Amino acid sequence: MATKSCFVIMGFGVKTDFETGRVLDLDKCFRTIIKPAVEAAGLECVRADEILHAGVIDVPMYRHLLEADVVVADLSTSNPNALYELGVRHALRPFTTITIAEAGFKNPFDVNHVVIRRYEHLGVGIDFDEVERFRTELTKAIQTVMSAPQPDSPVYVFLHELQPPRIDVGGGLGAPATAAETESEPSGGTLSELLERAASARSADPTDWATAKAVLQAAHVIAPADSYVIQQLALATYKAKVPSPREALAEAKRILAPLQPTASNDPETLGIWGAIHKQEWDQDRDRQALDTAISAYERGFELRGDHYNGINVAYLLNERAAVSGLADAVTDFVLAQRIRRRVRDTCERLLATSPNLSADERYWLLATLAESLVGLGMEDEGGAKLEEARPLATGWMIATTATQLENLRRLLAASPLDELGADGST
Repeated sequence: MATKSCFVIMGFGVKTDFETGRVLDLDKCFRTIIKPAVEAAGLECVRADEILHAGVIDVPMYRHLLEADVVVADLSTSNPNALYELGVRHALRPFTTITIAEAGFKNPFDVNHVVIRRYEHLGVGIDFDEVERFRTELTKAIQTVMSAPQPDSPVYVFLHELQPPRIDVGGGLGAPATAAETESEPSGGTLSELLERAASARSADPTDWATAKAVLQAAHVIAPADSYVIQQLALATYKAKVPSPREALAEAKRILAPLQPTASNDPETLGIWGAIHKQEWDQDRDRQALDTAISAYERGFELRGDHYNGINVAYLLNERAAVSGLADAVTDFVLAQRIRRRVRDTCERLLATSPNLSADERYWLLATLAESLVGLGMEDEGGAKLEEARPLATGWMIATTATQLENLRRLLAASPLDELGADGST
């Protein structure tokens, strides 16, 4: 007897919920909650990035949407692809579709007639007790819809006479793709495997961006329109600096262009776009690149309120102050200080309320807090935070922080406020 299957609709990687600005680790949710729950119910579990297929994954994805015994759709970040795929499933099958979402999810349109089961993230991750609770709930829900299916598709609820479509696939779910769909098995593996290989390459050698880039290029072939894959490939491309730093930056901009970074509301896209132009500024002292970097980081910070975009825009405002006339320089300098105070408060809050941070995450929070304190003139406090961070870091991380602080101190030493008198006159 063939194993029954569950297809999971959701994004992958770390995603931002644009409605609330929260950052959610969807991979962690899939690994710790959804897949174990599905397997505990006796079904085979597969997500789109786990499909082995040559070329893009659209054909097997639609087969799974039609033929899977159960579909679990996680709408947590209002991902358009997930919402669309849920709609396709509802059009194809009247039964056995389970919709879930993180507690903060806000329905982007009228789906009030769809039952949404909720779970709760704590920061990027998920508390262990919540993992256990919702995993049990989801397993029971799958068993219930399998044993006593009731219409859960609004299409079939309202159109009683509609009959679900059927196609002759000659082998059911998991059958090989036809010759028209593919000519050979992909040599690189599934999208999930490729993303894991890219992450492993970076874990083994944090400076080996060239290997990560090569693996992500293969992932991009499979999922050419996925925002997470595009973001990671653009990041690895400019970091790899091959065949030259300038050419790498130009290539990274081309890769990121489909996400429309100048109009995007995705803080991750904006952060990478800002970093690319920050590198251009460092190399060529191109004022337009500096302005673009500031605009990207500033927008990302206002959307998410995060320490990464915030500390970068504060630093670059000081860079721009150093090459501007007095009035503009004072404006940028004061704005940088205001942002640093917000970044300081954010870092202190996250450090106090996030007990499950990895060593890297804790290091960058402490290093960012240290930079914000130094920028605010609190050298002793900043130095203490750096000492607290040091045992968590590798050599390149410490060197990067030291260089940033050295440059920041140079910029602060030339404060435009020194050119003003006590009454604000020159």
